[in-house]
Amino acid sequence: MRVISGTAKGRSLKAVPGKNTRPTTDKVKEAIFSMIGPYFDGGLALDLFAGTGGLGIEALSRGADRAVFVDLEGASIEVVKQNVQAAGMSDRAEIYRTDAVRAVKALAKRRLKFALVFLDPPYRMKDMDVLMGELAERGLLVDGAKLVVEHDAEHLYPEAMDHYSQIKHTHYGDTAVTIYRYEAENGQEPTED
Repeated sequence: MRVISGTAKGRSLKAVPGKNTRPTTDKVKEAIFSMIGPYFDGGLALDLFAGTGGLGIEALSRGADRAVFVDLEGASIEVVKQNVQAAGMSDRAEIYRTDAVRAVKALAKRRLKFALVFLDPPYRMKDMDVLMGELAERGLLVDGAKLVVEHDAEHLYPEAMDHYSQIKHTHYGDTAVTIYRYEAENGQEPTED
């Protein structure tokens, strides 16, 4: 695994030991960024099931200002820290060990707004549409934000949901990538409850 493009191009990334993490392959990562970028003019990125941190690091390398990495597994958090450091991006990264729902609540209290969100959970989790609803309800997204959901190819997410429209859906073997664009109602950002 490596950083494919941008300021950290070519830097090697470590994998999480064991078989509990399924890193995004370079081929799939390249395809994702060609669909959502390929480069960015600032903005915040959220890598919510970070694993190795590869997607968030790639976003930083391609121009995102800062990235927040979240994972529940201690081994993943250690690898994210090492990979962020190896890519020379420690000053632009926040790394938290917690579950996704708790992280969303904590980030909402800070009133952060993300332009890019990566949702690459274990394939047994098939409720990313619910988590996307939470992100929208809590006002964590800028208008036009892009959300990348990596999931089991046998599972289909809806083409449209409140505030979201699917802009791309593609398969790579047993992996599917579904990309959504967030649209605030009438151009108005949701308010915090």
